[in-house]
Amino acid sequence: MMKLQFGPVLMAFMMVLVSLSGCIFEDESSSSGDLLAVFNYSSSNENIRVGDTISFDGSSSTPDDGSLTYRWDFDGDSSVDKTGKTAEWSYDSAGVKTATLTISDGSRTSEQIREITIVDATAVAPVAEITQYNDAEDCEDNSIDENSKIVVWMCHYDKSQSDRDVSETTTISLDASNSDAGNPEEYISDYNWDLDLNDDADNDGDSENDVDLSGESANWNDVEPGEYEIKLNIINSQGLVDSDTIKIYVSYAAKWSDFEMGGNTSGSGVELDFDVKISYDRDSGNTIRKVVAELTYPQQDDDCQTFPGTNNCRAKLDTYAYNEEDDEAGNTSNVGLDQRDNGDDCDDSNDCVFLTMSSYLFGDGENTYGDGDWTFKIKNDKTNDLQVESFIIRLVYV
Repeated sequence: MMKLQFGPVLMAFMMVLVSLSGCIFEDESSSSGDLLAVFNYSSSNENIRVGDTISFDGSSSTPDDGSLTYRWDFDGDSSVDKTGKTAEWSYDSAGVKTATLTISDGSRTSEQIREITIVDATAVAPVAEITQYNDAEDCEDNSIDENSKIVVWMCHYDKSQSDRDVSETTTISLDASNSDAGNPEEYISDYNWDLDLNDDADNDGDSENDVDLSGESANWNDVEPGEYEIKLNIINSQGLVDSDTIKIYVSYAAKWSDFEMGGNTSGSGVELDFDVKISYDRDSGNTIRKVVAELTYPQQDDDCQTFPGTNNCRAKLDTYAYNEEDDEAGNTSNVGLDQRDNGDDCDDSNDCVFLTMSSYLFGDGENTYGDGDWTFKIKNDKTNDLQVESFIIRLVYV
């Protein structure tokens, strides 16, 4: 009787299983998250010179769970010069050097390569300078006295009733012609403008060196009302760099003139909506200072018919402000008729009423209303219609 030989067959079967195990069963330890090498470097000098100590930091690499090893190659020869999450190095010659960080979690690797310009110890650095300017006057013909910021007012005093939306933008002219190359033999080879110092658009670990615009002069288009800080980075013909920053304030005023408010004939007030975008972001430094809504209207409409013993023709319009969630943040309804005379166009025949909203109302703290898309409403609770003289909205950022 033949005897079955299970031993050799079973052994062969087990060897096949082992060889396929990497394909059949997922190794959970090898998929513990994205592996990404990221490093920054710094020196006591912005322009790194021959012999300067450079500090390298790979702590932004992921995952940051203690599982990584770090290998540094500072001279581009593919050999390991240093290990560890941080390292220091100096170069003994000028030129563009290549630094590489390679990280590993034991089964996978990732690397980042960055170029570093090393300049001669005696090289003269350039001087970056952004030309400051400002509008001569704001939208109320008040003079502007400023010597360190760019201050611009957008004045749209001819808005139509079909356009009750504060959505205009402007162009900011940027000029770096007063920058200096460092010495007469050198020239500035690169003028780079970073328009958002909180955004690292090129993912190099430095949020203030992006090239959003370039050139000695440049136009920044489609700028909304707001407060901005931008940076100019220049490089001269020896590879030395310098930078300059400046604050830019873009304020806005819109005016609607000679329009009609219908009368309240249905038991609920008649409303006109005006849409306004407001910015308040402390992280980016874009924080509005105040919003002012100014309403000027006749105390009595010319065609109003009154009745003996009544005063139904006496007008009363009010302004209301609502945030993005439609929460009411303020109104002028408590301003008495005898208190509506505080305005340049107010006299015995006109009323003026102001709704002024301070900066803190647009924050994200307790008892605040946030920024974003707001709505300002004019309300007429009276039965008579009225020809309004003007409605002005000012967004003041400076």
